[in-house]
Amino acid sequence: MVEQKNISGRAWVEMGLLGVIWGASFLSIRLALNEIPVLTLVLHRVGWAMLVLWGVVLLMRLPLPRDIRTWWAFLVMGVVNNVIPFALLAWGQLHIETGLASILNGTTAIFGIILAAIFFADERLTANRVIGVLLGFVGVAFALGIESLASFDLRSIAQLAVLGATLSYGLASCWARARLSHLPPQIAAAGMLTGSTVVLLPLALIFDGPIQFSLMPVTWGAIAYYSLLGTAGAFLLYYRILGMAGSGNLMLVTLIVPPIAIVLGAVVLGEELRPSAYVGFAILALGLLILNNTLKLPRMLKIDPTNAPK
Repeated sequence: MVEQKNISGRAWVEMGLLGVIWGASFLSIRLALNEIPVLTLVLHRVGWAMLVLWGVVLLMRLPLPRDIRTWWAFLVMGVVNNVIPFALLAWGQLHIETGLASILNGTTAIFGIILAAIFFADERLTANRVIGVLLGFVGVAFALGIESLASFDLRSIAQLAVLGATLSYGLASCWARARLSHLPPQIAAAGMLTGSTVVLLPLALIFDGPIQFSLMPVTWGAIAYYSLLGTAGAFLLYYRILGMAGSGNLMLVTLIVPPIAIVLGAVVLGEELRPSAYVGFAILALGLLILNNTLKLPRMLKIDPTNAPK
């Protein structure tokens, strides 16, 4: 079940830091896309992060898993939590604003709740969750805009790609709970990134060609940021906050990411979002706050679990 704890001052600070790191990752990815193709970008992201996390594992002297089932689970996790969503998000950012991509990325928690209810018996859709999910989808509809819902052009396909990435994240959270929850988080993250690197290396060579290392300094700076800080560092910080604040409170990071991405996109890239995108984010944020139980529903809307359908 979604774990809820009281949040300490230190946890709030680290949640804010994580939100800033992830928010700035959208800008760094967009800058790198100016010079390198999508699959190569994702390979850089997971490959360098993998090396950092295995270094952490070695320093901590954590025991390595030796059974084939765990390494198979790493491979699947790498595909559904890295290869698919990272590639879809990066490709989507070629055709939509970084700020809008960050808003749509907030649906990760929405899909996570729905999929958890499907796959796990202890994750029922309570009244809070149903209303939070519905508000989340209404927010997405506003963020996309009526014209995107009525047309099917490259921009609307890019928006769907970002939503596909968040669906993949939701599937990954279910897979991690079912197959990797017994492992130390550092091992799980390093193994996952290893699986995604193994899959991405041949794909990048086939579709993008030989990897070029003679890149502009701004591209290398972007790669360093989104791989070392936005991926390896963010994973370590994520699991640290998870232990302090619980998975329920960790949803609140989703509310910090879009404002950072929107401001950076406007300042650095000159992006402008439609008013409907901000309305959509506000509605999505309301849904997430209800899912998190930060906002309580009126008593009349609550469902007595003893009378709920079995």
